Parts: sequence; C-alpha cells; structure tokens
Amino acid sequence: MFYTTSKMAGANTAGQYKTVHPFKKIGCIFTFILSASTAVVGQNKEPIVIATNNSALVLSIGANQRVYQNYLGKRLINKQDYALIPQGRYEAYITGGMEDQFQPAVKVTHADGNPSLELQYVTQHVTQTEDLVETVIELKDARYPTTVTLHYDAYQKEDVIKTWTEISNKEKGEIILENYASSMLHFSAKAYWLTHFHGDWASEMKQEETRLTHSALEIDSKLGTRADMYRTPVFFLSLNKPADETTGELIAGTLAWTGNFNFRFETDERDNLRVISGINAYASAYHLGSGKTFVTPAFIFTYSTAGKGQASRNLHSWARNYGVLDGNQPRLTLLNNWEATHTDFDETKLVGLFDDAKKLDLDLFLLDDGWFGNKYPRNDDRTGLGDWDANKTKLPNGVSKLVKEATAKNLKFGIWLEPEMVNPKSELYEQHPDWLLKLPNRAENYQRNQLVLDLANPKVADYVYQVVDHLLTENPNLAYIKWDCNRTMSNAWSPYLKDRQSDLYVDYTLALYRVFDRIRAKYPHLPMMLCSGGGGRTDYGGLKYFTEFWPSDDTDPLERVYIQWGYSYFFPSNTISAHVTSWGKQSLKFRTDVAMMGKLGYDINVDKMTAEEVAFSKAAVDNYKRLSDVIWHGDLYRLASPYEGNRAALMYVDQQKTKAVLFHYNLNVRYKELFGAIKLWGLDPQKQYKIEEINTFTGIKSNLAGNGQTLSGDYLMNQGINLSSGKIVPLTSMVIEISAVSK
Repeated sequence: MFYTTSKMAGANTAGQYKTVHPFKKIGCIFTFILSASTAVVGQNKEPIVIATNNSALVLSIGANQRVYQNYLGKRLINKQDYALIPQGRYEAYITGGMEDQFQPAVKVTHADGNPSLELQYVTQHVTQTEDLVETVIELKDARYPTTVTLHYDAYQKEDVIKTWTEISNKEKGEIILENYASSMLHFSAKAYWLTHFHGDWASEMKQEETRLTHSALEIDSKLGTRADMYRTPVFFLSLNKPADETTGELIAGTLAWTGNFNFRFETDERDNLRVISGINAYASAYHLGSGKTFVTPAFIFTYSTAGKGQASRNLHSWARNYGVLDGNQPRLTLLNNWEATHTDFDETKLVGLFDDAKKLDLDLFLLDDGWFGNKYPRNDDRTGLGDWDANKTKLPNGVSKLVKEATAKNLKFGIWLEPEMVNPKSELYEQHPDWLLKLPNRAENYQRNQLVLDLANPKVADYVYQVVDHLLTENPNLAYIKWDCNRTMSNAWSPYLKDRQSDLYVDYTLALYRVFDRIRAKYPHLPMMLCSGGGGRTDYGGLKYFTEFWPSDDTDPLERVYIQWGYSYFFPSNTISAHVTSWGKQSLKFRTDVAMMGKLGYDINVDKMTAEEVAFSKAAVDNYKRLSDVIWHGDLYRLASPYEGNRAALMYVDQQKTKAVLFHYNLNVRYKELFGAIKLWGLDPQKQYKIEEINTFTGIKSNLAGNGQTLSGDYLMNQGINLSSGKIVPLTSMVIEISAVSK
C-alpha cells in the first residue's frame, strides 16, 4: 500500500499511536492496520513504501517473514512501480547472533543467555494527516517474547524522514541490549563520499570529506556529557561522486541524542554500504527489565538529488516546524555581560549595563557566570558551582532586583545556569557527596575544577529541576536561560546505579530529558540557549527543548565564518547564536556582519565603543530586526564556500522570493587575488530586484558597484554580481538587501 501526506502536530514521540479499526477515520487522520494474516503485504506482494513528496524508502517482507530494504531514492511517479523493485539483499534492521557477520543494528542477550535474535514481520500501522505519514512496523522473535517496533515518520513537504525503534522485553527475566540502533540504511553505489565535522573547544565544526573504502568507519562520542566536543552528530553521505551545493545524490543525517552517539559506515565485499545510526553502545550494555520497553532516539535524514544546498533547506524547514522549540517564532537579541565584567561585578555595575543594551536597541540582558555562591563565592571557576543562591555581596537584593530594574527599562532579563555540575568547593559537594559521579577508591578527576552530578539518581534530577523552578518561581519575569555544561564524563561511576554501571551513559541523558520535560510542562515557551562549553551539545534531541544553541566559545569572526558555515548545513539560522565580541582584530563592521548571518547578539563592552560605533551598531540591530524574518525563516543558499577560496557568500531568500539578504566576506585574501561574480541562486527569474548595501558607517560610500541599481532575477542568477571590484581588502564584508520591485 502507498499513502502520502505529511505534518502531524505532536507526533514526535514513539509509542503514541492507537490501534483502531482498519480504515476508520479519526478527524482528518486515517489509520490503516495491516497484519500478516490479512494484509496484502503479509502475502509478500505489496511493498511498504515510506515516502515524502520527493523521496521514498521501500521495504518488503520476504518469504521468511523478515523485512528487507528494497530501495532508497527518488520517489517514483507511479506508485505501482515500487512492486517491480526486486527484494533487497539486506534486512532493514539486521539482528546479531544469526547468520549476518557484519555489524548488526540490534543485539540482545536473552534471560536464558541466548545471544541471538530473529525478527519476523507481525503487522504494520499507517497513520496519515495532511503533512505527515507515520508508518509503524512490528517485528517479533518467533522463539522469544521480544518485539522490535520500527517507526518511520515521513514529513511530506520537508522531504525528511525521522526513524526510531522500540525494543520490548516480554520475557519473564531481564535481557541485555548490547546494540540498539535507531536506524539501519543500505546503499549500493559505485563510490561513497562522507562529509563529517570534527573539532575541539573553540575549534568546532571543521569540515572534512573522506572516500569510504572496503572497511568500517565510525563517527562517535564517548564523552557522556558535552558529547559533541570532538565530533558533531551529523553527516552527508554522497553516492557515486562528491556532491556540491547544487548537484549530487546524497543523504544528510543527524541523531537527536544529547549523549554518546555512533554512526558506523561499513562497506562489504559486494561494494554495498550499511549505515547504522544511534546511541553509542560503548560501555553501555543496557539492562532491560521484564515488561519494559526501550525507545531509541530519532535518526533524522533527508535525501537529495540536488546537492547539499537542497538537503540543508529540507532540514531547516523541518527543524523550524518540528525540531526546535518555537522554531517559527521571533527570537530575542541580547547583550551578555561576560566580556564587560567576567565575574567581577555588583548590582550597580550590572544595572548600568542595562543602559548599554538600550543604546543598541537590544531586547534582553543576559547575566552570565559569577552571580551565585555565599560560603564559597563564585569569583572564578574554582568555587560555588552547585550553590544557586545569589551572592549577597554582589547582589544584596537578589536576582529579583535586577529583573525589576531591567523591566523598568523595558528590557528583558536572562540568566546563566550550569545545574548539572558541582565544584568541590561548594556547599552542595559537602552536603551530598553521594550525588557525584566519581570512581570509588580513585582520586577525583576534574575538568574546569568541577564534577558531574549523578542525574541517574532521581533525587539529583529533582534537585536540578528545582534549581530552575525556584529561580523562575521567585522571578516570574525572568525571560531567558542560558543552560551550560562545561565538562565531559571521566572516571565516572554512579553510586545510585551500583551494579548497573553500563546503564549510566544512557540513563543520564534520559534523566536530563525528563528534567527538560518537567521544565517545559510548566514553562512551555521560555527562551533557552543550549550551551556546552561552546558547541558541545548541538543536536535535535536537546533542541526540541531549546530555542537556540551556542556553537562555539570562539567568537573571532574569521573563525566564526567557518564554524557557522558548518552548522548551517544542518541547523536553521535562528538556532545558531552569533555574538559581536572583542575577539579578533577585525573591524566592528566585519564582526557585526558575521554575527548577523545567525541569531544576532552582543557580548561586548559597549562603554568602550565610540559614539560612531554605537550609532553603527544600533543601525545594524535595527536592520537585523527589520530583516530577521528573511534571515530566520528564508531559504538558505550558500554561494561561495570558504573551503574553496578566500571568501564566503551566502544568501537567505523569503518564501515569496520578494526579499533576500546577501552576506559576503573577504577572508585572508592574497596579494592581487581576484574574485569573479557571485551568482545569486534562489530568486525569481521573472522579477526585478533592487540591490542595495546596508550596514555601512555614516558617511562611508558603498564599495558595491552599481549600488542601488535594479536587475532581473534571471540576470542575477545566471550572470551574478561582482562583490569584490577594485582592490580586494582582506577581512572586509558586505551585507546586501535585495528587494523585488514592481515593473
């Protein structure tokens, strides 16, 4: 059977479908139930088609009642043609302990010690709304009461498929999950090219492309918390040849999990590739009790025949509609105090900074680290973490006084928290030594002079929630939280889990999500930034609770061009926080223009700015607010890659193709280096567009040749415009507003 459609509000959690009578209509939702005994699929004739508007994943049921992957690619025009595709060689979710000798998707040790699993088709449920098709396939072992349920959500207009798995233990005893992938996909091509991203603190999202050979390659994390520190859980897989922005067949994939992850790419002797995505099973054999169900995180992917650009636009659209908290709502433009004060401040100094925020026409003041701790004041990173009471010396009237003063100035107020962590010099450490993750009989291991709390312990999870709830209850006008996490897990052992230490990495992340669930149940739309020492947490498992993330502590604008460019492949601009700071030696204009390509903010000492710089910055903020709907919600076209030359250019275009914003950056340009014209993809060839540079200092003439002229969309897309005429100056930039005009 083949059914199409897309978008179902709230259809984001595994296990929330209902069994109803076949073909019974529920409002605008139709549910179909097909079983092996009654459905055509059960007779091994009709394929299972999971399709979006432009792509399809096709499964079939073999004579042995196992489910196989037949096809993943472009959607066929005639749905009856899917039945002509031969049955695939590989199962859709290969099990361990049977005849397959490569890496399995799932491996289970049963209560009696048997380390095998054979999954056979039982039934499927297909639920559709206008924009979303949900396909649920139930599989069962014939010899053991273990079931595996495969979930596929196909978002029609976004061309995105989200897939996850439920593993249910219906045995009388406990079973051990040794592998428990979210997804397994199979490919058959002449060659495979993997684009992945790596880095470190202040050096995130470095792009690298590798040709896959006859071996296994893994992208993974074993860090527990701050899990994305070295590798980001995203990838492009190009088929046959490397894809670029506009051409090439590929998938873009990411895992919605804020913990240890693993992507495994394994090419077999027949040049077939299997891609396994999910939680990293390293040191994480998971104990699943009788009657319990384990739900894996979602693997989210999109298929494109039009290169990386189209894949990005698909993911951006999906994220704004489904993946990020309030993804289509406005964002706040903030001033952070960190660069101006670090931890050296008091109430008077902070209230004075509120006026700096108003000078730049900003919406929010964010108080960063250093506002808490009394017995152990938080004057540096060695003390106070865990004691979330306002420091009486710095803030004698508490946080509430700051909130009140900011509100009086028509400014919102936000605050920094790191509630999962603790300093040894803290009252929390002294009172609850059993709340810490640390090895018995070993010296404590510190990163940034702190330890991780044992969130697997429900009492600790309650404490973390109460830190946030207390702060918000005491300060109902508090408008924003920056949630930080500055260290990974090392020498980690949970006093609460005792003899189940291999559950720690998974249980920690699940407990964190339960805390977020509680916060969002009470404060559903409070803006929050997901931060982890910079880009240590950048995933859709966390972002469904957050409005944005902090991509890197490195705010040097030259470095940020590369960092933000990398994140732009998988995340929409309104989630990528980008602040104007004093890092780097570039001009204020260059720093501002780079930050404007993301979710603009400021972390700068405004008091040290000249009157001219303040005027420029206020005008830039006003421009950003005026154009933010295009930047945040428009289609992104990356026009010139910094990895392919000494410049970068990208453009956002609104859905009606009436307004666009173009960002252009000259990077480390060499002597007498020349650049050609930039072709502006994504416009309407039939429209006429006025081209005008913005974000210039008063009295400074634009260097844009033909500034203010009107050109056709056809000309701009096919001929382009020269953004670097004359002598090219390194580390300079342009922001260009492009507006459709009446003929």
